[in-house]
Amino acid sequence: MAALTTTTASVLYHRGGRVGQALEEMGSGEDLLVKRGEPVPVDFPGPILVCTRNDDLDAVLQSTPQSRWSDLVFFQNGMLEPWFQSKGLGDADQVLAYFAVSKLGEPPVDGITDANPEGLTAAYGKWASVVATRLNAGGLSCKVVLEKEPFQKQMLEKLIWISAFMLVGARHPGATVGDVERDFRFEVISLIGELASAAAAEKGIVFEVGIEERLLAYARAVSHFPTAVKEFKWRNGWFYSLSEKAIAQGKEDPCPLHTKWLKELNIVQ
Repeated sequence: MAALTTTTASVLYHRGGRVGQALEEMGSGEDLLVKRGEPVPVDFPGPILVCTRNDDLDAVLQSTPQSRWSDLVFFQNGMLEPWFQSKGLGDADQVLAYFAVSKLGEPPVDGITDANPEGLTAAYGKWASVVATRLNAGGLSCKVVLEKEPFQKQMLEKLIWISAFMLVGARHPGATVGDVERDFRFEVISLIGELASAAAAEKGIVFEVGIEERLLAYARAVSHFPTAVKEFKWRNGWFYSLSEKAIAQGKEDPCPLHTKWLKELNIVQ
């Protein structure tokens, strides 16, 4: 893939995974690669692009001088807000990466959908435009979102997508994302509606009209993806925590279908 020489040199914190390697190839060749356990330098200019598993994020902070925490850019899926708040990173830079890298070394495929032909990938924070330039260099779309609330809505939609499609798929062993969209559409639409309602109530937001169709369209764009409930703490676990909180307060479960299916699969007790 052709890299633009204007791409800002960055620190790339990754474990040799598909997304991290793809980001490295989009750069100018002047990036500094940092692996787990290695320290992030204080004086290297540019953003620190973090492409690791969510469970490695504590290690990332331990390797990064606190004076540089504001330069961290997180590419992780899932609900990171509670972790950000616990670490004093309330307004951290984030990227919602709607692109797929099928195999290590292959070029990424943009998650452009028939509902969003302009692309869905979005970046937020002080380094957002730099990240967008890098992704554009790799032939990917990326919009810069300036305000926190619209970015938060998009983050929650992506969280709902991965939580709903992975859970419904797990109920039907061997089902891909495309199978869920095509063969189990009623189930996934029901779950999307439930999770969206719970998220909107918890965060005091209103999603844009058409969330179900936007998420179904993305499923069609990445139909080959396998399904499995992973990184529970960071994905479905956030919605389950809303259920636990409501029940502890003597209220109705805001996500009864979600809770029922988690228990069916023995993911929670």
